Amino acid sequence: MIEDTETIDEFLARHSADVEEAVRKAAAAEIMPRFRQLGAHEIDQKSGPHDLVTDADRNAELHLTAALGALLPGSVVVGEEAVHANPATYEAIQGDAPVWIVDPVDGTRQFVHGDDGFCTLVALVRHGVLLASWTYAPARDQLATAVRGGGAFLDGERLFAGPPEPGRDLVVATSHPDYTTADQKSALLGLWTDGVAPRACGSAGLEYLAIARGEVDATAFSWEAAWDHAAGLLLVEEAGGAHLTLDGGPFRVTGGNSLPFTAARDAATARRVASLLSGAGPQPR
Repeated sequence: MIEDTETIDEFLARHSADVEEAVRKAAAAEIMPRFRQLGAHEIDQKSGPHDLVTDADRNAELHLTAALGALLPGSVVVGEEAVHANPATYEAIQGDAPVWIVDPVDGTRQFVHGDDGFCTLVALVRHGVLLASWTYAPARDQLATAVRGGGAFLDGERLFAGPPEPGRDLVVATSHPDYTTADQKSALLGLWTDGVAPRACGSAGLEYLAIARGEVDATAFSWEAAWDHAAGLLLVEEAGGAHLTLDGGPFRVTGGNSLPFTAARDAATARRVASLLSGAGPQPR
């Protein structure tokens, strides 16, 4: 069992490459052989027709659960599909053990439709603190990594988000309308104002990567599922960005956040977007 943060830092120094290898192997074994090859019998619905799961999701999560647990004895894995099968599994995020938060295929809808905009997300967390993350887009062969205090990288190159270009509309990726309630839609309407260009998001993990690369200015998301956000939030932080919930604090992977929340290229942009979400009514452009 890991006993302190210093020991986890030592683990990451020794084994980050092993985690990367585990992520790549899971994708190579379980995801990419099914990409654009899925049969109807390999696709199921969860909560509805827009909430899909495939054999790639399930098998990649099982692969990662075994590999990551072996790398860090005493750790636990909280994966999207395991939580769907047993919601109590999610409670491990609140515990004392190091937690691997896993989304085996983030962007399942894109994956099912043969679009390459999907990724595998892994984050290591303890006591609610994001320690390291891996964002792997296997169809694009891109791997982004972050370690708390150690920076964010894409394929070995340092990422700096930087502030948005002055005078340009902010590009904000928002919760997809298919996944929002009426109240959430109302809050997100605050973004429909001069100087902001909202659009529906794709894979959350890839939207966070786009922020870290300075290609998208911010997100505005209305759900808390840690597997969608943990890896990307650390990536954005380590690239110089920030995230805020409606109560003015940062997003907490342990839950209880005031929603919607934003992640952005810099703190000023995060404050601007959070302000629009918290009170501005719809202002048609």
